Amino acid sequence: MTTKVPTDAARLQTSMDIARILVQCDLVPAASFGEEGRRSRRFDAKRAGVAIAPDFGFTPSELRGFKRLRTPHGVQQFLDAMPYHLADTAWTPRRVLHERTAHCLEGAIFGAAALRVLGFPPLVLDLEADKDTDHVIAVFQVDGCWGAVAKSNYTGCRYREPIHRTIRELALSYFEAYFDPRGNRTMRRYSRPHNLKRFDDKHWMTTAKNVWFIAEYLVDVPHTKLVSRGQVRRLTRMDKRSVRAGMLGFRRH
Repeated sequence: MTTKVPTDAARLQTSMDIARILVQCDLVPAASFGEEGRRSRRFDAKRAGVAIAPDFGFTPSELRGFKRLRTPHGVQQFLDAMPYHLADTAWTPRRVLHERTAHCLEGAIFGAAALRVLGFPPLVLDLEADKDTDHVIAVFQVDGCWGAVAKSNYTGCRYREPIHRTIRELALSYFEAYFDPRGNRTMRRYSRPHNLKRFDDKHWMTTAKNVWFIAEYLVDVPHTKLVSRGQVRRLTRMDKRSVRAGMLGFRRH
């Protein structure tokens, strides 16, 4: 068997190829390889078709915090671990990440941002009630079915597994758990999912300001009726045991 000995030209080309790869991966400084290194340093990832993960305005440390959540359920566990926020604020995901507290709106916005970092679109929808506060949830799809992550003062208005074939099915799953402290079932309407990407120019994930413009937008979007007038008239109150279970850990204003 004859072994082919590489020529000097081949050795030089191989060395230059290795140098180019090392520079492009930021493993060595470009200056180490002279003019060839400087040309490699100007590598254009977009023109080369290489996908660069966006940072969405977060710091590397903040991004690592989001990525550690790994799954929608991980996002929910993070939200469940923090106390319910009682202040009249509209904090960004960055602020929630650092303060470790959130209410319904802030939890949904945080959930949408966390899901976005994990590769899902940042979708939220609004559940509308009569004589009660609205509830906002962040929604996602797995295998064509809808699930949700949410922060709530009520135990039953949080996570939903991605098993719901339609948004209406997902919304209906919140109906029984959506009641006021007296046990009245108050949920009436729901919106379609809305992509918070529309607010990227307002830096909704990282600005130091309150993001009330998201709440104002959700109030104005169309909502679909979930129950008829006749059904509303026939609704019964929750029994006391169910109310106590649904308000386990409830924080009063």
